[in-house]
Parts: sequence; C-alpha cells; structure tokens
Amino acid sequence: MSVHLKTHITAIGPEVAELAEGGVLILFADGAPPELAEVSVLHRTEVGPSDAAPAVGAAIAIGELEGIITAMGDSAWNKVREIGHVVINFNGANAAERPGEICASAVEGEVLVAALKAGAAITIGR
Repeated sequence: MSVHLKTHITAIGPEVAELAEGGVLILFADGAPPELAEVSVLHRTEVGPSDAAPAVGAAIAIGELEGIITAMGDSAWNKVREIGHVVINFNGANAAERPGEICASAVEGEVLVAALKAGAAITIGR
C-alpha cells in the first residue's frame, strides 16, 4: 500500500483538545482563517495528497497512534486535495454521516489528545 498523505502538525488550535476528547479531529492546511484555526490542527504536507482516495482499511497514524479508515465521505478526499481540510471522526463507524468526513478506528479521547503534538506526523496509507 502506498502513502496517500503524509503531513506534519504545525499548530494546534485552543479548542482542539475538547473536540479530540470526543474523537473528532479537524485538519486544515497552514494559513487557515483564524476562526477555523481555533478548532483545527494546522499542518504542512510532505507527501501527497494522492489523486485517488485511500480505501476503507487503509492505515491512518498520528504520531504513535495507529488505526484504520472505516468509512470515507463522498467529498472528503477532494477537500484534502483542494484545501488541505478534512474532519476525521475516530468513532469506528462504517458509514460517514457527512460527505466531508473520514471515519477511523475508535480511540479513547485522551489517547487522541496525547498524540497531537507540534511536529508529529500524520500519515494515511503505508
């Protein structure tokens, strides 16, 4: 399996921890408007994003935290490619509730919060 996206966390908004405790992570590329940056993990891409979306079952890692993609919203990967934005819901759902959402393996909120550190890599696929 190839890497669809590898990016590094550059900043973590002040409201990110509260969302992450509920299993929700919002990614936005560096340069996001301030009101979006408050709730987002800002990132700088190193590899990708690939043209093709990753398939269900693809690996997703944030630092040492590892899981798999369980569902992909219809427009989620297009948003990643176009503006570096996506909502990742670590709820283990097998269907995305919103078109711009990626669902991944369920994780404990505190584990997700602990994985979010400036400089940490976020990788989708391997």
